[in-house]
Amino acid sequence: MSVRIDIAGLRPEGVAIVPSPLAELGMALHALSEPGHHPGLQGWVTSVTARLDSHLADRMCEADFLWRTTFSDLFMPYAGIPGRSTLPRGTLAEELDLLDKLTDEQFVDAALEFTCVISYGSYEPLVLTDERVRRRALEVAASRGPQQVRFTQRLLDDPPSVRAWLRRFLEDCDEAFFAEVWSRLSHQLTADARHKTELLRHRGMAETLAAVSPVLSLDEAAGQIEVDKLVEGRTVTAGGGLLFVPTSLGWPHLSVLHRSGWQPVLHYPVGSPELASPPSVEQLTLRMTALAHPVRMRICRQLARSAYTTSELAQVHGMTAPEISRHLAVLKKAGLLTTRRRGRYVLHQLDVTRVARLGSDFLEGILR
Repeated sequence: MSVRIDIAGLRPEGVAIVPSPLAELGMALHALSEPGHHPGLQGWVTSVTARLDSHLADRMCEADFLWRTTFSDLFMPYAGIPGRSTLPRGTLAEELDLLDKLTDEQFVDAALEFTCVISYGSYEPLVLTDERVRRRALEVAASRGPQQVRFTQRLLDDPPSVRAWLRRFLEDCDEAFFAEVWSRLSHQLTADARHKTELLRHRGMAETLAAVSPVLSLDEAAGQIEVDKLVEGRTVTAGGGLLFVPTSLGWPHLSVLHRSGWQPVLHYPVGSPELASPPSVEQLTLRMTALAHPVRMRICRQLARSAYTTSELAQVHGMTAPEISRHLAVLKKAGLLTTRRRGRYVLHQLDVTRVARLGSDFLEGILR
């Protein structure tokens, strides 16, 4: 399984490697919401959380599905600007101005990615204009609880107010903690981008991809970049460019923006912190046996990002609910799942802390 980026006809000047403050703020919010994904950042997470204003912390929970369950494309608005060649800006304020330039349709489409009702990477009728897609969005939001229903309804009814709310929230995050973080990290990210740009200029795309991540490769005959991930996807650079955006807070996530009509973006981590010690032999045997199945690995990819119901997983994976239930039972017996009930829904989620003890290779693979 992989994500493929068709780069046929891409000119050298169409490739850019540029840090993005808004993308890094998105990863900061993700790390604060899901510290289990980022063991190396636990000290920083504890420090920020301890001094975070309670009102801002409450607002952070109001729409945390934009950064907790997935990394919303809203944090890379330059990719959605017409012409597909806009670059990240040097300041957060400038990138928030680019976010304001997205149409309401683009904004809502990207914001509702958490519902898994839109076929990411391929065109479907936009949720603001298609009643069927709108109903599906609300139905799926209902399985996630009243908070997501309220946000989804508000987003569908009044996109401008949500856009204004999000901008104010991100500006407040910048003032509270991110400006300090960016002043420290921007130099490292700029240096990495400069190094990769020189490598691209003098050694070519293949060596640059290898330096960015071992999961990236160039198929010169097919004219495409392949990203080894537990997900299928395809995008093209035709008529636009290709962006590489480094992140310091993002490891182990290597994200590929391949939304239909948007400029492709590879959001890659700089550095790989060490994880915790491995489990006992007995735990390792039981858990690795449970995980030694490609379907369960793909299920783990979903459950590492958010809690899902059995029916949701069945829809995403094209399987029946009983088939999904059997796989979930194996994972639960191995102690790798947590479950909770919300009304009539039972939500399952991967215990990322326990999976981390299996070693960095597996965790990096499912979170890539």
